[in-house]
Amino acid sequence: MRKLNIRRAILSLYALWLMVFTLPVSAHHAASMFDRNESVDLVGKIVEFQWTNPHIWIQISVENKDGELEEWSIEGGVPNRLYRSGWRPNSFVPGQSVTVRGFPMRDGGRAALFVGAKLEDGSTLGRFE
Repeated sequence: MRKLNIRRAILSLYALWLMVFTLPVSAHHAASMFDRNESVDLVGKIVEFQWTNPHIWIQISVENKDGELEEWSIEGGVPNRLYRSGWRPNSFVPGQSVTVRGFPMRDGGRAALFVGAKLEDGSTLGRFE
């Protein structure tokens, strides 16, 4: 009988461990809403740069084909990884002219997944050839 109780306790702890450590992983979203078969180049000015977890965000004001300004949201990578590859919380500053390349939303929304950027001084971040 005592052996059965120990076995139950071990199985219960294992089940609890699985719930605690696998639920947060399943909460992370996939990037399937972006069309990785085409890219867009957005030429405009930085509105805001959000250096936040779990992903950075770049807000950029872009002039559309009718001459009207539209704000685009660009989702980027994880701040820790970006920092290790040379990015800083001030890599983009409001008012800065920039060209951002990204994978657009499949539904045509004004958002994209960051691929690369070319700054005013000609320097680049990410994959911008």
